[in-house]
Amino acid sequence: MNKKIKGSCLCGKVSYQFSGEPLVFQYCHCSRCQKITGSAHACNLFVKPENFSWQKGESHLKRFELPSAKYFSTSFCGKCGASMPWLSRSGKAVIVPAGSLDNDPKMRPKQNIYYGNKAQWYLCVDDLPKFDGSPV
Repeated sequence: MNKKIKGSCLCGKVSYQFSGEPLVFQYCHCSRCQKITGSAHACNLFVKPENFSWQKGESHLKRFELPSAKYFSTSFCGKCGASMPWLSRSGKAVIVPAGSLDNDPKMRPKQNIYYGNKAQWYLCVDDLPKFDGSPV
């Protein structure tokens, strides 16, 4: 994959891009990802740091590291609060929230991790009715 994949925050103050094949694209169902996303799971791509660059607004970023967790961190736009990519504590990967992408990465998630911790109310989306807009 040589195509540049771009992403940005909700307010447009922060943008980034990456190229190259992501290391992994996955759903994480751990309780920490549930809390930080406010959803059933996080959906993240892991990319090599050398393939990632900020295009604008890096100074708007805020980072949170959970002191009790060895690996958990998150980053967000300080203006709109949207989840943004962050460098892992090991420095070996940039974690890119898939919801922040502006274009299709042309790959799909390959795995669910921490599935044993999935939210008790979680249902596979394929089992739910589908609407092209709000049903109300």
